[in-house]
Amino acid sequence: MTTITRAEGKDAVLLFSIAASSFIESHGSSAPVADIDHYVAEKYSGDILRGALKDANNNYHIIYYNGIPAGYSNIIFNQPYEGSPVQSIAKLDRIYLLKGFYNLKLGRELFEFNMALAKHNHQTAIWLYVWKENHRAVNFYSKAGFKIVGSHDFKISETHSNPNHQMLLQF
Repeated sequence: MTTITRAEGKDAVLLFSIAASSFIESHGSSAPVADIDHYVAEKYSGDILRGALKDANNNYHIIYYNGIPAGYSNIIFNQPYEGSPVQSIAKLDRIYLLKGFYNLKLGRELFEFNMALAKHNHQTAIWLYVWKENHRAVNFYSKAGFKIVGSHDFKISETHSNPNHQMLLQF
């Protein structure tokens, strides 16, 4: 059984645990270990996530499988990308599952939950960045109807960036 709940300030430590672990599982091989560790410490600390949870623009959610935290997402409404012809477009800022929960279709469930949120909030599209080497994710988004509309260098450290696709799904 799955449930999806909105993350609140009290969930910052749990969110940190899920975020750090899932990022390392997804991107850990993409850069030197020291760079990955520094990035995780800088971007996913409890204090950073507490601040992010307080930001009214963020909509963090945690997905649970049989009561166990399995992943999380963040969607930001009315967040057009540079050059976007419309303003009512959402950025799927983060969507991650812990590796132990792959193949349970939880990613699809969390994605569809965010799609429903976007539509409920009168968004006309969703855009995101995805690491080009994350073939599993690129295939998932392509099958969901996303199109590659650009690229972006995702900065891991001062000396390392990962090439990302910018993808768009219009409703």
